[in-house]
Amino acid sequence: MVSQASTAVVGPSLAWRLGFLYAALFLVVGCYLPYLPVWLKWRALDADQIAILLATPLYVRIVFTPAISFAADRLGSRRLILIALAWGSLASFVLLWLSAGFWQMLLAAILLAINWTTIMPLIETVAISGIRKNGLDYGRVRLWGSLTFIAASLGAGFVIQLSGPGAVLPMLLIATSLMVVGSYLVPRDLGGRGEVNAAPVRRLRLRDGFALTHAPLFLLFLLAASLIQGSHALLYAFGSLHWQAQGFSGGTIGVLWSIGVIAEVALFAMSGRVMAYAGSTRLLVLAGLATALRWAFMAFDPPLWATGLLQTLHALSFGAAHLAAIHFLTHAVPEDRAATAQGLYAAVVAGIVLGTVTLACGPLYRLLGGEAYAVMALLAALGTGAAFSLRRRWQGGLVVDETEHVPPAAEPLTRA
Repeated sequence: MVSQASTAVVGPSLAWRLGFLYAALFLVVGCYLPYLPVWLKWRALDADQIAILLATPLYVRIVFTPAISFAADRLGSRRLILIALAWGSLASFVLLWLSAGFWQMLLAAILLAINWTTIMPLIETVAISGIRKNGLDYGRVRLWGSLTFIAASLGAGFVIQLSGPGAVLPMLLIATSLMVVGSYLVPRDLGGRGEVNAAPVRRLRLRDGFALTHAPLFLLFLLAASLIQGSHALLYAFGSLHWQAQGFSGGTIGVLWSIGVIAEVALFAMSGRVMAYAGSTRLLVLAGLATALRWAFMAFDPPLWATGLLQTLHALSFGAAHLAAIHFLTHAVPEDRAATAQGLYAAVVAGIVLGTVTLACGPLYRLLGGEAYAVMALLAALGTGAAFSLRRRWQGGLVVDETEHVPPAAEPLTRA
Protein backbone atom coordinates (compact mmCIF):
# COMPACT_ATOMS: atom_id res chain seq x y z
CA MET A 1 0.00 0.00 0.00
CA VAL A 2 2.81 2.39 0.88
CA SER A 3 4.75 1.64 -2.28
CA GLN A 4 1.66 2.22 -4.43
CA ALA A 5 1.06 5.58 -2.84
CA SER A 6 4.70 6.45 -3.23
CA THR A 7 4.65 5.54 -6.91
CA ALA A 8 1.55 7.64 -7.48
CA VAL A 9 3.29 10.66 -5.99
CA VAL A 10 6.68 10.08 -7.58
CA GLY A 11 5.38 9.34 -11.12
CA PRO A 12 4.11 12.81 -12.14
CA SER A 13 6.97 14.53 -10.34
CA LEU A 14 9.49 12.35 -12.14
CA ALA A 15 7.83 12.95 -15.50
CA TRP A 16 7.94 16.74 -15.02
CA ARG A 17 11.57 16.69 -13.84
CA LEU A 18 12.73 14.63 -16.81
CA GLY A 19 10.49 16.64 -19.14
CA PHE A 20 12.23 19.83 -17.98
CA LEU A 21 15.64 18.21 -18.46
CA TYR A 22 14.78 17.06 -22.01
CA ALA A 23 13.36 20.51 -22.79
CA ALA A 24 16.56 22.22 -21.59
CA LEU A 25 18.71 19.73 -23.51
CA PHE A 26 16.89 20.34 -26.79
CA LEU A 27 16.82 24.07 -26.18
CA VAL A 28 20.60 23.81 -26.54
CA VAL A 29 20.31 21.53 -29.58
CA GLY A 30 17.77 23.83 -31.24
CA CYS A 31 20.20 26.75 -31.00
CA TYR A 32 23.37 24.74 -31.69
CA LEU A 33 22.46 22.56 -34.66
CA PRO A 34 21.00 25.16 -37.07
CA TYR A 35 22.89 28.26 -35.96
CA LEU A 36 26.37 27.46 -34.63
CA PRO A 37 27.65 27.32 -38.25
CA VAL A 38 26.16 30.80 -38.73
CA TRP A 39 28.10 32.05 -35.68
CA LEU A 40 31.31 30.35 -36.84
CA LYS A 41 31.03 31.99 -40.25
CA TRP A 42 30.38 35.31 -38.51
CA ARG A 43 33.66 34.71 -36.66
CA ALA A 44 35.40 34.54 -40.08
CA LEU A 45 36.00 30.78 -40.29
CA ASP A 46 36.00 29.21 -43.75
CA ALA A 47 33.91 26.22 -44.84
CA ASP A 48 36.62 23.62 -44.19
CA GLN A 49 37.27 24.93 -40.68
CA ILE A 50 33.54 24.95 -39.91
CA ALA A 51 33.22 21.35 -41.14
CA ILE A 52 36.09 20.24 -38.89
CA LEU A 53 34.55 21.91 -35.83
CA LEU A 54 31.14 20.37 -36.52
CA ALA A 55 32.53 16.89 -37.21
CA THR A 56 34.69 16.84 -34.07
CA PRO A 57 31.89 15.67 -31.69
CA LEU A 58 31.02 12.71 -33.94
CA TYR A 59 34.48 11.24 -33.53
CA VAL A 60 35.30 12.37 -29.99
CA ARG A 61 32.20 10.51 -28.75
CA ILE A 62 33.56 7.21 -30.12
CA VAL A 63 36.10 7.07 -27.28
CA PHE A 64 34.79 9.31 -24.54
CA THR A 65 31.08 8.48 -24.49
CA PRO A 66 31.50 4.74 -23.72
CA ALA A 67 34.34 5.51 -21.27
CA ILE A 68 32.41 8.13 -19.29
CA SER A 69 29.22 6.04 -19.40
CA PHE A 70 31.08 3.02 -18.02
CA ALA A 71 32.56 5.23 -15.28
CA ALA A 72 29.04 6.35 -14.36
CA ASP A 73 27.93 2.71 -14.05
CA ARG A 74 31.06 1.72 -12.12
CA LEU A 75 30.83 4.60 -9.65
CA GLY A 76 27.08 4.10 -9.30
CA SER A 77 26.48 7.85 -9.41
CA ARG A 78 25.06 8.77 -12.80
CA ARG A 79 23.42 11.88 -11.38
CA LEU A 80 26.75 13.35 -10.20
CA ILE A 81 28.39 12.56 -13.54
CA LEU A 82 25.46 14.22 -15.35
CA ILE A 83 25.80 17.35 -13.20
CA ALA A 84 29.55 17.48 -13.85
CA LEU A 85 29.04 17.12 -17.61
CA ALA A 86 26.39 19.86 -17.62
CA TRP A 87 28.77 22.26 -15.87
CA GLY A 88 31.56 21.16 -18.23
CA SER A 89 29.37 21.92 -21.25
CA LEU A 90 28.59 25.38 -19.89
CA ALA A 91 32.31 26.06 -19.34
CA SER A 92 33.08 24.80 -22.86
CA PHE A 93 30.60 27.21 -24.46
CA VAL A 94 32.15 30.05 -22.45
CA LEU A 95 35.61 29.08 -23.74
CA LEU A 96 34.27 28.85 -27.30
CA TRP A 97 32.76 32.32 -26.93
CA LEU A 98 36.08 33.75 -25.69
CA SER A 99 38.26 31.88 -28.21
CA ALA A 100 40.27 33.81 -30.76
CA GLY A 101 41.00 31.95 -33.98
CA PHE A 102 40.47 28.43 -35.30
CA TRP A 103 42.88 26.50 -33.07
CA GLN A 104 41.50 27.90 -29.83
CA MET A 105 37.98 27.17 -31.10
CA LEU A 106 39.01 23.62 -31.97
CA LEU A 107 40.29 23.02 -28.44
CA ALA A 108 37.05 24.43 -27.04
CA ALA A 109 35.06 22.21 -29.45
CA ILE A 110 36.97 19.12 -28.28
CA LEU A 111 36.30 19.97 -24.64
CA LEU A 112 32.64 20.58 -25.49
CA ALA A 113 32.43 17.24 -27.30
CA ILE A 114 33.89 15.37 -24.32
CA ASN A 115 31.24 16.82 -22.04
CA TRP A 116 28.26 17.19 -24.35
CA THR A 117 28.20 13.89 -26.23
CA THR A 118 27.71 11.82 -23.05
CA ILE A 119 24.88 13.92 -21.62
CA MET A 120 22.21 12.45 -23.88
CA PRO A 121 23.09 8.79 -23.15
CA LEU A 122 23.06 9.49 -19.41
CA ILE A 123 19.69 11.24 -19.59
CA GLU A 124 18.35 8.30 -21.58
CA THR A 125 19.73 5.96 -18.90
CA VAL A 126 17.89 7.90 -16.20
CA ALA A 127 14.71 7.69 -18.31
CA ILE A 128 15.20 3.92 -18.65
CA SER A 129 15.44 3.68 -14.87
CA GLY A 130 12.15 5.58 -14.73
CA ILE A 131 10.58 3.04 -17.09
CA ARG A 132 11.83 0.15 -14.93
CA LYS A 133 11.00 1.57 -11.50
CA ASN A 134 8.03 3.88 -12.03
CA GLY A 135 6.36 2.76 -15.26
CA LEU A 136 7.34 6.05 -16.92
CA ASP A 137 5.86 6.69 -20.38
CA TYR A 138 9.11 7.54 -22.14
CA GLY A 139 7.56 9.02 -25.27
CA ARG A 140 5.40 11.53 -23.39
CA VAL A 141 8.46 12.77 -21.53
CA ARG A 142 10.74 12.81 -24.59
CA LEU A 143 8.26 14.80 -26.69
CA TRP A 144 9.03 17.91 -24.60
CA GLY A 145 12.50 17.81 -26.10
CA SER A 146 11.12 17.72 -29.65
CA LEU A 147 8.65 20.54 -28.95
CA THR A 148 11.42 22.66 -27.45
CA PHE A 149 13.64 21.99 -30.46
CA ILE A 150 10.96 23.47 -32.74
CA ALA A 151 10.50 26.50 -30.49
CA ALA A 152 14.26 27.00 -30.10
CA SER A 153 15.08 26.77 -33.81
CA LEU A 154 12.30 29.18 -34.77
CA GLY A 155 12.88 31.54 -31.83
CA ALA A 156 16.64 31.64 -32.24
CA GLY A 157 16.22 32.44 -35.92
CA PHE A 158 14.01 35.40 -35.02
CA VAL A 159 16.55 36.64 -32.44
CA ILE A 160 19.41 36.36 -34.95
CA GLN A 161 17.36 38.26 -37.51
CA LEU A 162 16.95 41.10 -35.00
CA SER A 163 20.33 41.05 -33.25
CA GLY A 164 22.72 39.37 -35.67
CA PRO A 165 24.75 36.13 -35.46
CA GLY A 166 26.60 37.34 -32.35
CA ALA A 167 23.51 36.40 -30.32
CA VAL A 168 24.04 32.65 -30.88
CA LEU A 169 26.55 32.04 -28.06
CA PRO A 170 24.63 34.05 -25.43
CA MET A 171 21.53 32.00 -26.28
CA LEU A 172 23.54 28.79 -25.94
CA LEU A 173 24.86 29.90 -22.55
CA ILE A 174 21.32 30.60 -21.29
CA ALA A 175 20.05 27.26 -22.59
CA THR A 176 22.99 25.33 -21.09
CA SER A 177 22.46 27.07 -17.74
CA LEU A 178 18.90 25.71 -17.73
CA MET A 179 20.31 22.26 -18.46
CA VAL A 180 22.57 22.58 -15.41
CA VAL A 181 19.46 23.34 -13.33
CA GLY A 182 17.70 20.33 -14.86
CA SER A 183 20.58 18.00 -13.98
CA TYR A 184 20.13 18.85 -10.28
CA LEU A 185 16.43 17.88 -10.55
CA VAL A 186 17.27 14.25 -11.37
CA PRO A 187 16.08 12.07 -8.45
CA ARG A 188 18.89 10.43 -6.54
CA ASP A 189 17.30 6.98 -6.70
CA LEU A 190 17.32 7.09 -10.52
CA GLY A 191 20.75 8.68 -10.81
CA GLY A 192 22.56 6.07 -8.72
CA ARG A 193 22.49 2.45 -7.70
CA GLY A 194 18.99 2.55 -6.32
CA GLU A 195 17.21 2.05 -3.03
CA VAL A 196 19.02 2.22 0.28
CA ASN A 197 17.64 -1.18 1.32
CA ALA A 198 18.31 -2.86 -2.00
CA ALA A 199 20.48 -5.94 -2.23
CA PRO A 200 24.21 -5.17 -2.30
CA VAL A 201 25.58 -4.63 -5.78
CA ARG A 202 29.09 -5.66 -6.75
CA ARG A 203 31.16 -2.92 -8.27
CA LEU A 204 31.04 -3.09 -12.03
CA ARG A 205 34.19 -4.42 -13.64
CA LEU A 206 35.65 -3.49 -17.00
CA ARG A 207 35.00 -6.97 -18.36
CA ASP A 208 31.31 -6.57 -17.49
CA GLY A 209 31.13 -3.63 -19.87
CA PHE A 210 33.08 -5.51 -22.54
CA ALA A 211 30.65 -8.42 -22.22
CA LEU A 212 28.16 -6.32 -24.15
CA THR A 213 30.55 -6.04 -27.08
CA HIS A 214 30.67 -9.85 -27.29
CA ALA A 215 26.91 -10.39 -27.02
CA PRO A 216 25.66 -11.42 -30.50
CA LEU A 217 22.14 -10.04 -29.99
CA PHE A 218 23.45 -6.70 -28.73
CA LEU A 219 25.76 -6.45 -31.75
CA LEU A 220 22.88 -7.36 -34.07
CA PHE A 221 20.81 -4.62 -32.45
CA LEU A 222 23.63 -2.10 -32.97
CA LEU A 223 23.93 -3.14 -36.62
CA ALA A 224 20.20 -2.68 -37.27
CA ALA A 225 19.91 0.63 -35.41
CA SER A 226 23.14 2.00 -36.94
CA LEU A 227 22.16 1.34 -40.54
CA ILE A 228 18.63 2.72 -40.10
CA GLN A 229 19.72 5.85 -38.21
CA GLY A 230 22.92 6.30 -40.22
CA SER A 231 20.93 6.44 -43.45
CA HIS A 232 19.64 9.85 -42.27
CA ALA A 233 23.13 11.33 -42.79
CA LEU A 234 22.39 12.61 -46.31
CA LEU A 235 19.29 14.46 -45.12
CA TYR A 236 21.14 15.99 -42.15
CA ALA A 237 24.15 17.07 -44.21
CA PHE A 238 22.67 18.04 -47.58
CA GLY A 239 18.88 18.01 -47.20
CA SER A 240 18.50 21.78 -46.98
CA LEU A 241 21.02 22.40 -49.76
CA HIS A 242 19.24 19.98 -52.09
CA TRP A 243 15.85 21.51 -51.34
CA GLN A 244 17.37 24.89 -52.21
CA ALA A 245 18.60 23.38 -55.48
CA GLN A 246 15.04 22.20 -56.14
CA GLY A 247 13.90 25.82 -55.79
CA PHE A 248 12.29 25.66 -52.33
CA SER A 249 12.51 28.91 -50.36
CA GLY A 250 14.18 29.22 -46.97
CA GLY A 251 10.82 29.52 -45.22
CA THR A 252 9.51 26.44 -47.01
CA ILE A 253 12.59 24.48 -46.00
CA GLY A 254 12.03 25.50 -42.37
CA VAL A 255 8.44 24.24 -42.59
CA LEU A 256 9.62 20.93 -44.06
CA TRP A 257 11.98 20.37 -41.12
CA SER A 258 9.19 21.30 -38.69
CA ILE A 259 6.80 18.79 -40.28
CA GLY A 260 9.23 15.99 -39.49
CA VAL A 261 9.63 17.01 -35.86
CA ILE A 262 5.87 17.54 -35.38
CA ALA A 263 5.22 14.03 -36.73
CA GLU A 264 7.85 12.73 -34.29
CA VAL A 265 6.08 14.51 -31.41
CA ALA A 266 2.77 12.92 -32.40
CA LEU A 267 4.34 9.46 -32.24
CA PHE A 268 5.95 10.15 -28.87
CA ALA A 269 2.59 11.36 -27.51
CA MET A 270 1.05 7.94 -28.09
CA SER A 271 4.20 5.91 -27.52
CA GLY A 272 2.67 3.86 -24.70
CA ARG A 273 0.01 2.40 -26.98
CA VAL A 274 2.48 2.00 -29.84
CA MET A 275 4.93 0.02 -27.70
CA ALA A 276 2.14 -2.10 -26.18
CA TYR A 277 0.97 -3.04 -29.67
CA ALA A 278 4.25 -3.41 -31.56
CA GLY A 279 7.03 -4.18 -29.09
CA SER A 280 10.59 -3.01 -29.61
CA THR A 281 11.87 -5.35 -32.33
CA ARG A 282 8.72 -5.24 -34.45
CA LEU A 283 8.77 -1.44 -34.20
CA LEU A 284 12.42 -1.42 -35.31
CA VAL A 285 11.51 -3.48 -38.38
CA LEU A 286 8.66 -1.07 -39.17
CA ALA A 287 11.04 1.88 -38.75
CA GLY A 288 13.50 0.31 -41.18
CA LEU A 289 10.81 -0.30 -43.81
CA ALA A 290 9.53 3.28 -43.51
CA THR A 291 13.08 4.65 -43.75
CA ALA A 292 13.88 2.68 -46.90
CA LEU A 293 10.59 3.82 -48.45
CA ARG A 294 11.26 7.44 -47.51
CA TRP A 295 14.71 7.58 -49.12
CA ALA A 296 13.63 5.59 -52.19
CA PHE A 297 11.01 8.24 -53.04
CA MET A 298 13.36 11.10 -52.12
CA ALA A 299 15.78 9.85 -54.79
CA PHE A 300 13.27 10.97 -57.46
CA ASP A 301 13.27 14.66 -56.35
CA PRO A 302 9.54 14.68 -55.53
CA PRO A 303 7.51 17.92 -55.76
CA LEU A 304 6.85 20.03 -52.68
CA TRP A 305 3.53 18.41 -51.70
CA ALA A 306 5.05 14.92 -51.91
CA THR A 307 8.15 16.02 -50.02
CA GLY A 308 5.91 17.30 -47.23
CA LEU A 309 4.16 13.93 -47.05
CA LEU A 310 7.49 12.11 -46.99
CA GLN A 311 8.63 14.31 -44.10
CA THR A 312 5.83 12.86 -41.95
CA LEU A 313 7.67 9.54 -42.23
CA HIS A 314 10.27 11.05 -39.88
CA ALA A 315 7.94 9.86 -37.11
CA LEU A 316 8.80 6.29 -38.13
CA SER A 317 12.27 6.57 -39.66
CA PHE A 318 13.74 8.38 -36.65
CA GLY A 319 11.07 8.46 -33.93
CA ALA A 320 10.03 4.79 -34.07
CA ALA A 321 13.63 3.63 -34.41
CA HIS A 322 14.61 5.67 -31.36
CA LEU A 323 11.67 4.41 -29.29
CA ALA A 324 12.46 0.84 -30.26
CA ALA A 325 16.10 1.29 -29.28
CA ILE A 326 15.29 2.76 -25.87
CA HIS A 327 12.83 -0.01 -25.02
CA PHE A 328 15.17 -2.73 -26.30
CA LEU A 329 17.95 -1.41 -24.07
CA THR A 330 15.49 -1.22 -21.15
CA HIS A 331 14.62 -4.93 -21.36
CA ALA A 332 17.76 -6.47 -22.86
CA VAL A 333 20.54 -4.94 -20.73
CA PRO A 334 21.04 -5.38 -16.95
CA GLU A 335 20.43 -2.26 -14.85
CA ASP A 336 24.07 -2.09 -13.69
CA ARG A 337 25.26 -1.67 -17.29
CA ALA A 338 22.50 0.64 -18.56
CA ALA A 339 24.71 3.71 -18.99
CA THR A 340 27.48 1.63 -20.58
CA ALA A 341 24.99 0.24 -23.11
CA GLN A 342 23.72 3.75 -23.87
CA GLY A 343 27.30 4.95 -24.32
CA LEU A 344 28.10 2.14 -26.74
CA TYR A 345 24.86 2.79 -28.62
CA ALA A 346 25.70 6.50 -28.96
CA ALA A 347 29.31 5.82 -29.93
CA VAL A 348 28.44 3.33 -32.67
CA VAL A 349 25.19 4.77 -34.03
CA ALA A 350 25.83 8.52 -33.71
CA GLY A 351 29.63 8.31 -33.79
CA ILE A 352 31.23 5.67 -35.98
CA VAL A 353 28.38 4.96 -38.39
CA LEU A 354 26.75 8.38 -38.68
CA GLY A 355 30.18 10.06 -38.89
CA THR A 356 31.44 7.69 -41.57
CA VAL A 357 28.25 7.90 -43.65
CA THR A 358 28.30 11.69 -43.32
CA LEU A 359 31.83 11.81 -44.73
CA ALA A 360 30.80 9.47 -47.57
CA CYS A 361 27.80 11.69 -48.38
CA GLY A 362 30.12 14.47 -49.60
CA PRO A 363 31.38 12.68 -52.72
CA LEU A 364 28.07 10.79 -53.09
CA TYR A 365 26.07 14.00 -53.28
CA ARG A 366 28.63 15.66 -55.53
CA LEU A 367 28.40 12.75 -58.01
CA LEU A 368 24.72 11.79 -57.75
CA GLY A 369 22.85 14.78 -56.34
CA GLY A 370 19.43 13.76 -55.02
CA GLU A 371 19.85 10.26 -56.45
CA ALA A 372 22.28 9.63 -53.56
CA TYR A 373 19.15 9.00 -51.46
CA ALA A 374 18.96 5.63 -53.25
CA VAL A 375 22.17 4.63 -51.46
CA MET A 376 20.59 5.68 -48.16
CA ALA A 377 17.55 3.52 -49.03
CA LEU A 378 19.89 0.56 -49.52
CA LEU A 379 21.47 1.16 -46.11
CA ALA A 380 18.02 1.32 -44.50
CA ALA A 381 16.99 -1.90 -46.25
CA LEU A 382 20.06 -3.67 -44.88
CA GLY A 383 19.21 -2.32 -41.43
CA THR A 384 15.67 -3.64 -41.82
CA GLY A 385 17.05 -7.09 -42.58
CA ALA A 386 19.19 -6.97 -39.42
CA ALA A 387 16.16 -5.81 -37.41
CA PHE A 388 14.08 -8.69 -38.78
CA SER A 389 16.83 -11.14 -37.79
CA LEU A 390 16.89 -9.61 -34.30
CA ARG A 391 13.13 -10.01 -34.02
CA ARG A 392 13.38 -13.71 -34.84
CA ARG A 393 16.27 -14.40 -32.46
CA TRP A 394 15.56 -12.24 -29.39
CA GLN A 395 13.06 -13.78 -26.98
CA GLY A 396 12.76 -10.74 -24.69
CA GLY A 397 15.44 -11.64 -22.13
CA LEU A 398 18.82 -10.17 -21.25
CA VAL A 399 21.48 -10.25 -23.96
CA VAL A 400 24.20 -10.93 -21.38
CA ASP A 401 24.08 -13.38 -18.47
CA GLU A 402 23.39 -11.32 -15.36
CA THR A 403 23.80 -14.27 -12.98
CA GLU A 404 27.55 -14.37 -13.55
CA HIS A 405 27.86 -10.91 -12.02
CA VAL A 406 25.69 -11.26 -8.90
CA PRO A 407 27.83 -10.71 -5.75
CA PRO A 408 28.15 -13.66 -3.37
CA ALA A 409 26.30 -11.78 -0.61
CA ALA A 410 23.26 -11.44 -2.84
CA GLU A 411 23.09 -15.09 -3.97
CA PRO A 412 20.88 -16.40 -1.11
CA LEU A 413 18.35 -13.61 -1.75
CA THR A 414 18.41 -14.37 -5.48
CA ARG A 415 17.79 -18.08 -4.95
CA ALA A 416 14.96 -17.32 -2.55
